[in-house]
Amino acid sequence: MLVFATVSFLMFVTPGPGVLSLAGVGAAFGWRQGLLYMAGLFLGHVIVSVAVVTGLAAILLAEPVVRTILLFLSAAYLGFLAFRIALAGSKISFIEMINAPGFMTGMTLQFINPKAYAVHTTFFTGFAFYPDSFTIEISLKFLIMNFIWIILHLAWLYAGCKIHELNLSSSAQKWVNLLMAASLCGVVVLSIGSI
Repeated sequence: MLVFATVSFLMFVTPGPGVLSLAGVGAAFGWRQGLLYMAGLFLGHVIVSVAVVTGLAAILLAEPVVRTILLFLSAAYLGFLAFRIALAGSKISFIEMINAPGFMTGMTLQFINPKAYAVHTTFFTGFAFYPDSFTIEISLKFLIMNFIWIILHLAWLYAGCKIHELNLSSSAQKWVNLLMAASLCGVVVLSIGSI
């Protein structure tokens, strides 16, 4: 169980599409929008977990064309999020939250992110620690993984929001948002390069 918790921590603390975009939303739009976005990420994370545990993900992702389509959808969506974060630009955007990524954006990102399926498959098929009951093991993994997920995602959102609260000049905030957007674009490039 300790090995599983350690792997969960390492997987979720490592910057990926979810945490990078969450920090970016926090930096560009603040706590309220960040928490909405995080709630969507969490629901998407739970949906992916259920899809993996029930075998639905294996059926869908067994087809290479479906995997490729999901990869390109995910990359396009991350590019779209990067674009929105980059355009947030300055403090003015903190007030105008009409275009801020929210709940549905976060949920959609998790749902179409092939990396999420790969990580969850690793979590639920590996690191067996309760051989007497598959149900108990899956339940414990789900609780441990989600506890770590929530804590680490709150930490990433906090880091992004701290940047937001620094009261940076408009040009400095613009550069922070551009850096966050560039990080997401780097994830896009690496994702597409993995084909």
